[in-house]
Amino acid sequence: MKLLVADDHTLFRDGLVNLLEAAGFAVVGQVGHGAATIVEALALRPDVVLVDMDMADMSGLEVLRRVRAQWAEAQIVILTDAEDDTELLDVVDAGARGYLSKSLNAEEFIRMLHGLNRGEAAMTRHTTGRLLNALSHLNRRSSHDLTEREVELLRLIVEGCSNRHIAQVLQVSENTVKYHIKNILQKLAVHNRTEAATHAIRVGLVRNTNATAN
Repeated sequence: MKLLVADDHTLFRDGLVNLLEAAGFAVVGQVGHGAATIVEALALRPDVVLVDMDMADMSGLEVLRRVRAQWAEAQIVILTDAEDDTELLDVVDAGARGYLSKSLNAEEFIRMLHGLNRGEAAMTRHTTGRLLNALSHLNRRSSHDLTEREVELLRLIVEGCSNRHIAQVLQVSENTVKYHIKNILQKLAVHNRTEAATHAIRVGLVRNTNATAN
């Protein structure tokens, strides 16, 4: 397997290259800048491009997007010092074939790279679990699609208002309130008013303006 290594920390990059070559990989190039990574990746067309997420001139995410815009089949694995779910979602959405922590031990790191040949993503089980959890929350937030009236009603639920009081505030019947609540529960994928209120506060749909409300 031919690899291109991109990292702006020379000591880490040299150590990684030595590790890869000792494991039998062919390192066809190594660079320390994002712009150079794009040029070399498109010129060399290696099997895998290892890209540091935080290079000085350009983020690994930007490198990933630019390379894949011109070479859709590129297999790019992001190397990171952090474990940020937003970052993880962004690189996966941009088409990364892997997301590996620089703190991995050498044996596991090499095993992740070999998995690419089997069509696997270069990602540990822990990271895969984080990804699935982040996607679950993302899908739930994006599937809300609450109407303005439903958000207003949800705010009243958070404040602890009864159906009768909500009906009075919104000047609708209690049956209409019940209908809206049923729709809200379905859209939020929750089972009752309490779960709806808790979820709404947690994801920022509404603010809890009455912390003492039941």
